[in-house]
Amino acid sequence: MAYLIPAGAIITMIGLVLLMVCIVRIAKARKAGLSDDDLRAVMQATVPLNMGALFLSAIGLMMVVAGILLS
Repeated sequence: MAYLIPAGAIITMIGLVLLMVCIVRIAKARKAGLSDDDLRAVMQATVPLNMGALFLSAIGLMMVVAGILLS
């Protein structure tokens, strides 16, 4: 079960990188001075990516904890 630890760490890192992508995307939209409707559209388009990133991070951390407990 030791393979769960590095695999979980990699999945967690992918999730964290995707979270950073979401942050950068929203920051660029805010700095662009978009109207409220356009900013809302960008944020709504970013929500699925954000939720997927959080899901990947959580699953990766669960894999790391499971690997520690089982090894």
